Amino acid sequence: MSAARRRSLRIGSSGWNYKSWKDEFYEGKPARLWLQHYAQHFDTVEVNNTFYRLPLKPSVARWVAETPPGFLFAIKASRYLTHIKRLTDMRGGLARYYERIEPLVRSPKLGPVLWQLPPTFKRDDDRLASALAALPPGRHCFEFRHASWFVEPVYELLRAHDAALVIGDRPEVKEFQAHVFTADWTFVRFHYGSRGRRGNYSESELEQWARRFEEWNRDVDVLAYFNNDWELFAIRNALWLRRRLSS
Repeated sequence: MSAARRRSLRIGSSGWNYKSWKDEFYEGKPARLWLQHYAQHFDTVEVNNTFYRLPLKPSVARWVAETPPGFLFAIKASRYLTHIKRLTDMRGGLARYYERIEPLVRSPKLGPVLWQLPPTFKRDDDRLASALAALPPGRHCFEFRHASWFVEPVYELLRAHDAALVIGDRPEVKEFQAHVFTADWTFVRFHYGSRGRRGNYSESELEQWARRFEEWNRDVDVLAYFNNDWELFAIRNALWLRRRLSS
């Protein structure tokens, strides 16, 4: 990519704490050194386990301490807020969530907060508008997994709050997933490839995305994460795409 690029482009994986990565990627190192090793190869990571349970504040402080300046954490919002409360009665849950990630919040390493809605959650503009109004300052992005959300009024709501529409890449959403920018940045989640084996991305797929990112990056910052963590596909795919985009 041209050295004249002005927008940022970050590629990483959805998490780093996978035992199956120990030998090949982490070179047999103990788990306590995995994040430091990961950060030698990537400048961003998406934290998925915050979706399942609230992190301990000392653990979050270690994330900040163990990564170099300029590293960025994208943090997945709690499923309590997205799947149980379904974006209603947000105040208490938001306060608890942000209290736990406070070391990140007061650091320059907090990237976007990812709000992934369940596939059974159909479009509800009023609920989305209320949730957007309740969100703390910072970057937020929404991953809709029901086709009803992919309409212009929803995009306008996101634009009004400078929130990004997540571009999720998985075969079952290709019919309705839009490549639309609702902020001056975009967030891409690679769930699994459709041409490679067992969810791996083929080089032809990755090349197609590389060219897409080169075009998009003229206008928006790009953050992209590979979620196909099994068989080390996420690391291999992310490294290939990073090398391709830095050439």
